[in-house]
Amino acid sequence: MEELDNKEKILRGAEDLFLKYGVRSISMDDIARHLGVSKKTLYQHFADKDDLVMSISHQHLERNFEQCETIRNDAANPIEELARISIWMKKSMEAINPTMLFDLQKFHVAAWNVWLDYKNKFLRESVIRNLELGIQQGYVRADVDKEIMAVMRIEFVQLAFNQNIFPRERFNLVEVQSQIFDHFVFGLVTEKGRKLYLKYKELNNQPSTVL
Repeated sequence: MEELDNKEKILRGAEDLFLKYGVRSISMDDIARHLGVSKKTLYQHFADKDDLVMSISHQHLERNFEQCETIRNDAANPIEELARISIWMKKSMEAINPTMLFDLQKFHVAAWNVWLDYKNKFLRESVIRNLELGIQQGYVRADVDKEIMAVMRIEFVQLAFNQNIFPRERFNLVEVQSQIFDHFVFGLVTEKGRKLYLKYKELNNQPSTVL
C-alpha cells in the first residue's frame, strides 16, 4: 500500500508541475525536490521521464473520460450535455499551461499519441451518440452527417493547437477552443436547439447558477 501511495504521490505531484510550467522545463530533479524525495525513489516507479509522462497522460485522460461520462449521465438532454462539456472544457483548459500540450507534441510523441487516440476514439463516439440523440429529439438538424461532424470536431480541437494558425502570442488557447466549440454547435442545431443552448449559456453566465 505504501508503494502504491508513493507512486500516486509522484504522479500527482509531477502532473501539478507539468500543468503549471509545461513538461520540457521540469526535470526529474525538479520533481524530486518538489515532492521531497530522492531521484532514486522516482526511478523505483518510473524508468525515465518519458515513462512518467506516459503514466500521467493515461491517468489524466481517464479522469477526463469519467468526467464526460458523468456529464452525459446527468444531462437532461443532448444540448445540456454540450453546454456542460463547454463549461467543463473551458475550466479544464484554464488550469493547463498550453506549453504542456505543445511540449507533448514536440518532445513526448508517444504520450501525445495517447491523447490523439483518446480524442479519435472516445471523442468521435461521443459526438456521434450526442448527435443521434439530438436528431431524435429535434435539437439537431436531421440532414447532419454524424460521421463527418465527428471528424470535424476532432480536427477543430487539433486546429486550436496549431501555432501557425493561432500563435500563442496573439491568441488565448482557452478562448480559441471556446469560440470553435460554439461555432461547431451553432452549425448543427435547429432553432429549437439553438434557443436551448443559448439558455444554458446564459444560465452559466450567472455566478450563482450551476447547470
